Amino acid sequence: MRAKGTAFSPVGIIGFTLALSFFGNAPVGAQKPKEMTPELQKVREALDKYQDPVVAVHDGYFSTLGCVEYPKPGAAGQVPYPAGGMGIHFFNVTLMGKLDLLKPQVLVYQPVGGKLHLVAAEYFVPLPSEVKERPQLFGRPFDGPMEGHHPLMPHELKHYDLHVWLWKKNPAGLFAATNPDVKCPKSAYTFKETAPALVPQN
Repeated sequence: MRAKGTAFSPVGIIGFTLALSFFGNAPVGAQKPKEMTPELQKVREALDKYQDPVVAVHDGYFSTLGCVEYPKPGAAGQVPYPAGGMGIHFFNVTLMGKLDLLKPQVLVYQPVGGKLHLVAAEYFVPLPSEVKERPQLFGRPFDGPMEGHHPLMPHELKHYDLHVWLWKKNPAGLFAATNPDVKCPKSAYTFKETAPALVPQN
């Protein structure tokens, strides 16, 4: 397990075009207490301040603007996502290259009624890196390696990632990449994507 302080050396990380989106701070149906280990509870408590997305922006998390859904599950050769939504991703590129339970590289928000509600954290390991085996956190292996999530991310940004639905119950599972209960509004900034292709480690 790669834990706090473990460093990686990703090269050629592609910059994101970052933009600010909706604002809001109310929680949305968190996981049941029995599903939360003490470790997960500690992480959620540490990240609760980001229920206000303005606080997230002040700490270096910036919106990728689009709300992402996957209408169809992943097929052969793709990451086996269940059908469902992800929401709007806020990336902190200064955290790329290391894994720290209390500093996920990505925060995920669901837009509801014109406001953003924090629903998940995402840990993101770009390739290439010093990782020789699939990374793990919370005893759970990461998804991937995979291509970047086009069109909001270049295909070339190959990576591993792990979603943790700390603030919204996910019928697909606490660590599933998608959540069938996450819906995006009808908007030019809603993207219905296909699951990214799996790629070799290096």
